[in-house]
Amino acid sequence: MKVLSIDSSTASATCAVVEDGKLLGEIVLNDKKQHSVILMPIIDSLLNNLKLNINDIDGFVVSSGPGSFTGLRIGMATAKGLAQANNKPFIGVSSLDALAFNLAYTSGLICPILDALRDNVYTALYSFSDGNLKRVSDYMAIHIDELISIIKENSPSSITFIGDAVPKFKDKLEENFHNVIFAPAHLNLARASSLGELGLIKLREGHEDDLLTFSPIYIRKSQAEREYEEKTGVSVDG
Repeated sequence: MKVLSIDSSTASATCAVVEDGKLLGEIVLNDKKQHSVILMPIIDSLLNNLKLNINDIDGFVVSSGPGSFTGLRIGMATAKGLAQANNKPFIGVSSLDALAFNLAYTSGLICPILDALRDNVYTALYSFSDGNLKRVSDYMAIHIDELISIIKENSPSSITFIGDAVPKFKDKLEENFHNVIFAPAHLNLARASSLGELGLIKLREGHEDDLLTFSPIYIRKSQAEREYEEKTGVSVDG
């Protein structure tokens, strides 16, 4: 089974084709170009280099977030459109799950952190047990100081941080944890290969998401929604 995976939840854009535990190809661009401009061209480039066409793809995997609201919507629309046009299964996988999976078989706690601006991060806590990735907290959008407090309450033997917010908060994290480890720089980027491997497992187990009802994991309201509520005093939730 071949799956095409797409992640545009962060500043980087990435796509990959994974087949039964084998990575056939992957493209990662981290030059902050608009996802609406580069996403389809890198998908076309990847398929052309692999001498595949879209009909050769058996399923589609997309990042379900959290992350950039605009980026998530672009990736979601792209994956849904391809799945619907080709009548193939579709599934969403959390960007945080995929980042944690970059550190497969790491001991202790794994903490992916994505920059959510204003010293906030999108995050969750994970561990590997019996060869499986396990999420041990809710998905969160919280201030970095609150995350530090939560981790200290868990008293982990070690904590490994990964994600695009690591460079921003590395000094603060080193000040607060003596047992801290940081992922190599190349792993801090979203990787469609990790997303695709997790999605392939789910699809093989018979799971798939509904094209009409599935939506990204936003966790918090967008900046536009927050500004509207501050200006009008009216909640966008009604």
